[in-house]
Amino acid sequence: MPAEQIHLVRHGEVFNPQGVLYGRLPGFGLSDLGHAMAEAAAVDLAMRKRDVAALISSPLQRTQQSAEPIGKAFSLEPTLDERIIEPTNRFEGKRMSGRDSALRDVRNWAFLVNPWEPSWGEPFRSIADRMLAAMTDAADSVDGGDVVLVSHQLPIWMVHRRVAGKSLAHDPRRRRCALSSITTFERRGRRFVEVGYRDPAAGLQEQATDVGAV
Repeated sequence: MPAEQIHLVRHGEVFNPQGVLYGRLPGFGLSDLGHAMAEAAAVDLAMRKRDVAALISSPLQRTQQSAEPIGKAFSLEPTLDERIIEPTNRFEGKRMSGRDSALRDVRNWAFLVNPWEPSWGEPFRSIADRMLAAMTDAADSVDGGDVVLVSHQLPIWMVHRRVAGKSLAHDPRRRRCALSSITTFERRGRRFVEVGYRDPAAGLQEQATDVGAV
């Protein structure tokens, strides 16, 4: 019997005083607030009184740190899966707002010609495909219970839109995937169905200085 539910958890706030787009760059861990957000997600999952049989994390520092309190709550050691990692992005390490925004540099405009793919990074379809493949394998890896995958905003949002039958192209400012939020799916036959969304760190969001893509 495969997993009953798959929970996609976004990582908490990242310590990013320079305000750059960090993408897959190393050295970007959680802020103190981000650790508190991760704890809030772990508490929410524990309070559901569900049997969590496996915990899987993106290999990046911020997701592994966000998985730690969940692992403690359920006495699980997280495994890593490259398929649920942040997408590649040509603007890694650059500021995306303000007077020194990379978007003001004409040398970068060639990367902005097709926001519907997008032309600056990994195609949306590729992100959705690898995420759903990882979710399928995760569901099949346990004999009942739930599986938690700790990932990133855009990969989680791509799953939401693919499962809902929506176009993968979207306005990043309208993503419903807050820091340390939990989006829950069930597999029914060969397809996934979204069955819930919670924002356990909502009370901490106003204090956040880094909220990811905007």
